[in-house]
Amino acid sequence: MNIIKQNLAIEKINHGYPIIFQTDTLPAIGCLPSYSEIIYKTKKRDKKKPLILMGAETCQVEEYVHKSALQDYKSISSQYWPGALTMIIPISNKKKSIVTSSNLTIGIRVPNSLMAKSLIKETGPLLTSSANLSGVNPKKTAEEVSLNMPGIDILGPVPWDECSGEASTIIFWVKKGKWKLIRKGKVHIPEVA
Repeated sequence: MNIIKQNLAIEKINHGYPIIFQTDTLPAIGCLPSYSEIIYKTKKRDKKKPLILMGAETCQVEEYVHKSALQDYKSISSQYWPGALTMIIPISNKKKSIVTSSNLTIGIRVPNSLMAKSLIKETGPLLTSSANLSGVNPKKTAEEVSLNMPGIDILGPVPWDECSGEASTIIFWVKKGKWKLIRKGKVHIPEVA
């Protein structure tokens, strides 16, 4: 298990390498958006499955939101972030180059994790996925993750604070004022059908 400090993690991320870090839900593997291919390769993930953009705070990822969904994004994010909620929304025209979905949408989340937010505040938003090989049950500890994904640096210190082990709730923006529940998780949103 190769545990590294935050300053080295930032340096490696800026040079295109992925880093594994703790979040409030499950450990994540993340990289800068321009290097998303590395996550697909490392996880053996189907390229048809999009990645999630994580920010340290709402304003850090706001520029990725298309203006048609911005008001709804601000309303939901102000109530439920930081936390275990992922919003799938149309991506802004100026950020389309980072899209990993086929429908010009992007999943965005601000985790309630000091480790994740501290890292992302320094690196900028990261494209992420759970830190496990595709098809393998998610792991919760640095030790488990390192066995599943050897060779990928892990942000310390370890042991990490305990995470929930439950994936985030996912909602999809349909149109102004209307959201659809895609995956039920820890966060319950009464206004989403």
